[in-house]
Amino acid sequence: MSEIANNKTFTSYIAFWTGQMFSLLGSSVVQFVIIFWILKITESAVYLSLATFFAFLPQWILGPLIGVYVDRWNRKLIIALSDFFQAFTTFIIILLFFFNAEIVWVIIIINSIRGLCQAFHWPATNAIIPIMVPKEHLSRLNGLNFFFTGIVNTIGPVIAATLLAILTIEQILWIDVITFLIAIAPLLIIKIPNVVKTTVDKVKKPFFKDLTEGIKVIRSIPGLLFLLYIATMINFFGQPFNTLMQYFVLFTHHGNALDLGFVLALIQGGMFVGAIIVTIKKNWKHKAIIIFLGLLIGDMGHLLLSFAPTGQFVIIGMGGFIFAFIVPFVNTMFLTILQSTIPPDKQGRVMSIVITIATAVSPIAMIISGPLAVIMGIVPLFVSAAAIDMIIVILIWVFSNVAKIDYDELAISNTEEIN
Repeated sequence: MSEIANNKTFTSYIAFWTGQMFSLLGSSVVQFVIIFWILKITESAVYLSLATFFAFLPQWILGPLIGVYVDRWNRKLIIALSDFFQAFTTFIIILLFFFNAEIVWVIIIINSIRGLCQAFHWPATNAIIPIMVPKEHLSRLNGLNFFFTGIVNTIGPVIAATLLAILTIEQILWIDVITFLIAIAPLLIIKIPNVVKTTVDKVKKPFFKDLTEGIKVIRSIPGLLFLLYIATMINFFGQPFNTLMQYFVLFTHHGNALDLGFVLALIQGGMFVGAIIVTIKKNWKHKAIIIFLGLLIGDMGHLLLSFAPTGQFVIIGMGGFIFAFIVPFVNTMFLTILQSTIPPDKQGRVMSIVITIATAVSPIAMIISGPLAVIMGIVPLFVSAAAIDMIIVILIWVFSNVAKIDYDELAISNTEEIN
């Protein structure tokens, strides 16, 4: 048995990850532009809900199935093809705008294909982390990832909002294609190790047996089902904010593209600052407690932005900043728990199952957010969602023992043979 992650594989992963940051920048700009265009054309919270719903739908439906194949197929090829087809869908949207053939529903459906690409991309990129990054660097790497993701997502909306004032939409969308070319270069060069399976694992197993094994792994980790339940509830009650923030700024508070860019930049800036702190500290103890406290603080940020007076974009941004600030803490702790307790050869299927369970109710929340905002008002909807979320987190903290579990003691030995 040889150590699966070493300095050489870690260096290769950093090269790959750097390219992915450029790709993320392109995606951030494109997503801002597409959502802004849909809102400008429709002025509808319902259409915004539908656009978000269809973008997420492929990942929700296919997530667990994709995870099994991520473990079976070449992960490098999966990542490359996912990046390529995501850039290709953007190119199709560019052509639609160039020929003045853009239709809201067509753009929404094509944009959902980008969600399908992400359904393959997310588990594949996360599954290669434990086999390329030494265990002692996992927490810091996850923090570093949120750090630079925060930078990219902070400047992405600002770049998009600025470019909207001087360029056409189809010209701005070319950024996604260019950043794809930058991202694919290191991916083609580096070598991503393959986990050598045991003799039993090498035998071709039925698809659903692989899926069942992933579920058994999740059930075997103490407290993980509780954490997944929390994640599911958080995703449900957090969706109104994620889905309707653009509408909240542009119509409830009568903002423009620059106001929206400013608010989204502050929100991502919170993630950036939080990621700095997570990255500086090498090892974090009491991971479950950090998750609980972080979620409560995040809901306070949601309440602050919900009560912001009309046109007070600084207050809105600061509320979002507070919520986003805790995201790197919560996600880093959660991902580190998964990466350190799940065997490397089962990372793909387990990661996909986890993300599917955690987001199982998200499509429902997405599609009802718009109609609920119309029926009860967007501010009452935001306040109710944040308050209920806080109550659920407190109840689970009080009536379960998850906060007492030491996940460092449960960490598996990160050793497997590779070829």
